[in-house]
Amino acid sequence: MQADLVIIGGGLNGPALALAAAGAGMTSVVVDPLAAETRAAPGFDGRAYALALASRRMLGVLGLWEGLAPHAQPILEIKASDGRPGEGAAPFFLHFHHGELEEGAMGHMLEDRILRPALLQAMAEAPRITHLPGRAAVDHGAGPAGITGTLDEATRIAGARAGGCDGRDSPAARREGIARIGWGYAQTALVCAVGHERPHGGVAHQFFMPGGPLAILPLPGNRSSIVWTEAEDRAAGIAALDDAGVVEVLRPRFGDFLGEIRLEGARFSYPLRLSLAERFVGARLALAGDAAHGIHPIAGQGLNLGLRDVAALAEVLAEAQRRGEDIGASDVLARYQRWRRFDTAALALATDGVNRLFSNDNAALRLARDLGMGMVSALPALRRGFMRQAAGLNGDLPRLLQGQPL
Repeated sequence: MQADLVIIGGGLNGPALALAAAGAGMTSVVVDPLAAETRAAPGFDGRAYALALASRRMLGVLGLWEGLAPHAQPILEIKASDGRPGEGAAPFFLHFHHGELEEGAMGHMLEDRILRPALLQAMAEAPRITHLPGRAAVDHGAGPAGITGTLDEATRIAGARAGGCDGRDSPAARREGIARIGWGYAQTALVCAVGHERPHGGVAHQFFMPGGPLAILPLPGNRSSIVWTEAEDRAAGIAALDDAGVVEVLRPRFGDFLGEIRLEGARFSYPLRLSLAERFVGARLALAGDAAHGIHPIAGQGLNLGLRDVAALAEVLAEAQRRGEDIGASDVLARYQRWRRFDTAALALATDGVNRLFSNDNAALRLARDLGMGMVSALPALRRGFMRQAAGLNGDLPRLLQGQPL
């Protein structure tokens, strides 16, 4: 089996890379150890993603957004505040309003159960993509002319280069000897959907609690996705409760601004840790998404960061191919690493620092952070800079994130 790219991993970033490459005329084989039916099942993943404006533009270029838009909720405002359970928000808070951006909504909320099947369907309809669900890559090796991989049942595949999109414990990175740095947060994210009595108005809330942040993110209708971070032992106790018990613990943290609340659908738990690959490239291999970095969800930027990787990598490869270069050559892949590594490290350290600053009940730190949020909210230029960062509009943007085809 021969293609320009061998993409290891069929989550979200792997299919996105295949679609981006197909748009630039490149062929790919996507190897996924999970069956397509497993990936597409509504209960596979309970998360909802805060897609930045730049990520939404990219999905538009890939031909996905028109079908996704009816299921997405625009984020019209973001409010962040400090507080304690049962006491409400502190008097100083951060407030972003989409009216300050010429481009419109800062982003959209989209549930995994909507996005994942759309990516699978788009791959199935793309003639330049061969999808191999339910197959595992057990080995790969680089040579002067390309890369070869071995799947279970001794199937051989070959390409000019490989893309490692196989998660934080990336086997592709391990086979290449790429080490990781990072640490655990001793925190767990509890994720579920909540129905509420009053409309949310497209407002996303971030409440900073001593145990960790609680994000209340608007979904279509009178529903919100919550990402509720607690210390590991506390989170385990909450996860063991029935729905009524969870609501009882959640209510003083959530507040009553949306009226009565109820849980909707399944609940999920995700242990939190920082994990960064020491390098993003190897011999004819480039890492993207969680295989390259896993960050704290406090800013809701995990998927956006992965899509930035995909957009940058696809652009580097497309330009190299047009110049007649070997798209798997070390100097070509080095361009991708230079483009993405600093941005990734900066965001990882920023989210790590914010989590450490806010996940405590120290009185002095509480006063300092509340005053800091109030200052950012009160200064238009500073506030606008943070808004553009949240919308994914700052920095050296790949063409796909600008809404331009490759």
